[in-house]
Amino acid sequence: METAENPGTYVKDGQEFSRDMRYIPSRITKDGRDGYPVEAGRYRLVAARACPWANRAVIVRRLLGLEDAISLGLCGPTHDARSWTFDLDPGGVDPVLGIERIQDAYFARFPDYERGITVPVIVDVPTGQVVTNDFPTMTLDFSSEWTEHHRDGAPDLYPDAHKDELDEVMDLVFRDVNNGVYRCGFAGTQESYEKAYDRLFARLDWLSERLTNQRYLVGDTITEADVRLFTTLVRFDAVYHGHFKCNRNKLTEMPVLWAYTRDLFQTPGFGDTIDFDQIKDHYYIVHSEINPTQIVPKGPDLTNWLSAHNREHLGGRPFGDGTPPPPVRASEAVPALM
Repeated sequence: METAENPGTYVKDGQEFSRDMRYIPSRITKDGRDGYPVEAGRYRLVAARACPWANRAVIVRRLLGLEDAISLGLCGPTHDARSWTFDLDPGGVDPVLGIERIQDAYFARFPDYERGITVPVIVDVPTGQVVTNDFPTMTLDFSSEWTEHHRDGAPDLYPDAHKDELDEVMDLVFRDVNNGVYRCGFAGTQESYEKAYDRLFARLDWLSERLTNQRYLVGDTITEADVRLFTTLVRFDAVYHGHFKCNRNKLTEMPVLWAYTRDLFQTPGFGDTIDFDQIKDHYYIVHSEINPTQIVPKGPDLTNWLSAHNREHLGGRPFGDGTPPPPVRASEAVPALM
């Protein structure tokens, strides 16, 4: 089954959307038990600004200060039925991997690879082979296995004291929100669409209530749970409200979640990874089954992302005992909101 971040037919008539979660399970660990030891400079994270699952990895890499340890390659926002492409790079070739399509890294390790060609993906640069595309484990490993290469002041995004609660909250957010918007957008029946729609907004209401009196999802600092929720909410009005028919409310009409998302957007490491033009181009051009004209909406207005969120009164320490990441590198900067 194709997923939203790999090529293929997304809407299956008469069927409920089901995400294929069979990702490549190899892990990069301190002990190298899968054959891939933590080693600065050896691996390349390949992502796309458009993709919310890849956006997670880009944010966590930046918050932890892993830029020197793990290089970043970026695919363009649109692709054909074969694979994500490096059309943002000169000549359409990734300057480190020397390939035009990320599928080449998959096939270098698995010549008969039949599942989705997804991002984010980590590639072993010396061999040019994919290591893993297991996005939920990838970011947790950035926190736990790459500690030797974290920047001074890096936050603890997966603190031991809150792991059980984090796992529970992240599971609910994934099922009903992160994947829920896709279950709406790629529903093949009216019944499956309405079921997903109801679950999505019931969970958003639950999150609104949870965040009314606390600044972050779990504890009083930013954690992995906030990263995972943010990448869906930041795309909500630009894409999911209209394109995926998640139209009970816009994010801007849900006061608590709108303020929460702006709070994160204005936090170093979050908003400075977001390119709204690439996000819209991907969804409205690639998903031609949903949007056959491939016309990309001109809106929404983005200037309100920088308006005051007024959530400081809830307390909380965004980075705990740590510090904000330094300014984003020029080579990885996104267009600034005017």
